[in-house]
Amino acid sequence: MALVSAEPTNPSNGSDSSGGNKSNRYECQKGRDWNTFCQYLRNQHPPLSPSMCNGSHVLEFLHYLDQFGKTKVHNPTCPFFGIPNPPSPCPCPLRQAWGSLDALIGRLRAAYDQQTNGGGNGNPFGDSAVRFYLRDVRDFQSKARGVSYHKKRKRPNRNIAAAPDQPTS
Repeated sequence: MALVSAEPTNPSNGSDSSGGNKSNRYECQKGRDWNTFCQYLRNQHPPLSPSMCNGSHVLEFLHYLDQFGKTKVHNPTCPFFGIPNPPSPCPCPLRQAWGSLDALIGRLRAAYDQQTNGGGNGNPFGDSAVRFYLRDVRDFQSKARGVSYHKKRKRPNRNIAAAPDQPTS
């Protein structure tokens, strides 16, 4: 999810062959997300600083972001609730996708730790209310789309090794 920010970021221009571009992209996105969140806090009445922020402010921010979503989420009363590929349009709202919110919270959590040097009275992006909210969004969106969410797990290699060579006499 790309969040637009009015404040510029200053990404490093150097990249190395070990994936520096991916790191730069992540750092730039993290900076843009942090600037957007800080702008959101400044627009509150009264304005807030990130150090005064708590889990409820993070939840309000996530609700605010829903208005910019691009993922159709069917209401339980919609005839297409639970149908993966609806045959026609419906008036259900567009919302932020769970995966986008989850990634956003991860970047903001890292940015908060970076900005506060890991200090303070706890990271509001790691608050239990935020974790519960993300879990509820994931579960509801998977039901609304008719697609169950399964965490990707690495499968063990099930190749049966050939018997070791027998020494010839």
